[in-house]
Amino acid sequence: MKKTFFVVLLSAVITAGVFGQNGVIRELTGEVEIKSAGASSFTAAKAGDTVARDTIVSTGFRSTAVIVIGSSTITVRPLTRLSLAEIQSASDAENVNVNLQTGRVRVDVRPPAGTRANFTVQSTTASASVRGTSFEFDTVNLSVTEGTVSFGSASGMPAVMVQAGGSSFIGTDGNAVDPAEVSAAALLPSAPVAVGADTSAPGESPVPTPPVTSESPTGITITPTY
Repeated sequence: MKKTFFVVLLSAVITAGVFGQNGVIRELTGEVEIKSAGASSFTAAKAGDTVARDTIVSTGFRSTAVIVIGSSTITVRPLTRLSLAEIQSASDAENVNVNLQTGRVRVDVRPPAGTRANFTVQSTTASASVRGTSFEFDTVNLSVTEGTVSFGSASGMPAVMVQAGGSSFIGTDGNAVDPAEVSAAALLPSAPVAVGADTSAPGESPVPTPPVTSESPTGITITPTY
C-alpha cells in the first residue's frame, strides 16, 4: 500500500512538472551577508553559498553579489537588501519572485530555447516583471539594455514602451514619462546665461547645474513585449 501511494505521488509530481529550485552566489565583493529562513541573525556570505526561498541577501558599502537562479542572473548593487519570495521551476518555465526592500538590482533573464522565465522584482511601491530581457531598476527609474519593456505606474495609467537603449521614470504627476521625451530632453541645450554671469571659481570651467529630480509615491509595473 505504501509503495503504491509513493508511486502515485511521484507520478503526480512528474506530471505537474514543478520542482523547487535554489539560487547560488556565483561571486561577491566586499561585505555581503545572508539570513536563511528561520535564522535569527545574518552570517557572512561566500561564493558558492545556496540562496533558498525566503533567504535575505544584504550588501554593504562598495559591496556587490551575483546570484544565479536557473537562467536568470541578479546583480545586487551596494547597499541593497532583498529576499527571494519564490523560486520555482517547471518543465517549460521558471518562476522567480524577488522582494527588493531597498537598493538597486540588475536583472538578466535568458531562458533556453523552448522555455520561458517569469521574473518579478517587487518593492513596497512597484513591481517589475520580465520574460527574457535585461534591465536595471531602482523602483522609480528604468533603463533597458535588451528587449522591449512596457513601463507604467501602479495607478493604472497607460504604459509607455521602452526599447533597448532607452529609459523612463515616474514623473511628478505619477505617470511614466515617454522615452522620446527623455531622449529629447537630453539633447536640449542648457539654459542661456547672461554675459559675464560666471559663477565658477577663477580658473575653473563653468559647471552645469544638474537637473532636480523627485521620487514619486506611486508604483511601477513593467511587462516585457515580443
